[in-house]
Amino acid sequence: MSLRETINQAVKEAMKAKDTKKRDALRLLMSAFKQIEVDERKELSDDDVIKIIQTQVKRRNDAASQYKDAGRDDLMQIELDEISYYEVYLPKQLTDEELTTALKSIIEKTGATSVKDMGKVMSMASKELAGRADGKRISNCVKSLLT
Repeated sequence: MSLRETINQAVKEAMKAKDTKKRDALRLLMSAFKQIEVDERKELSDDDVIKIIQTQVKRRNDAASQYKDAGRDDLMQIELDEISYYEVYLPKQLTDEELTTALKSIIEKTGATSVKDMGKVMSMASKELAGRADGKRISNCVKSLLT
């Protein structure tokens, strides 16, 4: 079963359980999938679905931080709840140690020695670690390893 079908099944289960928060959050996700399919006229693969979920999580994080700054804890909590529903469908994130180990091996492969070579490392790391680590985390770790 594809990831999209799994999410669709979770929407149905949330409806049966009368879990309106989860149902609504997953429906928003399904509508994001449909929007991409219509706009780009293509069938989504599991990788595409993961990228869309990551985008939605990032948007929710940004919104939650803005709500927190504005003192709207009620709205911030809604965003954080939606993130928790979405993260279930993302690949397991790398720990800091795993990320550092993976980046050290990538730095060896590229032969990078200084921050000037960061572009080569980031290019390879983005491909190899896609979905398992956030771009900011990768970038910060690469900077610390190359300085």
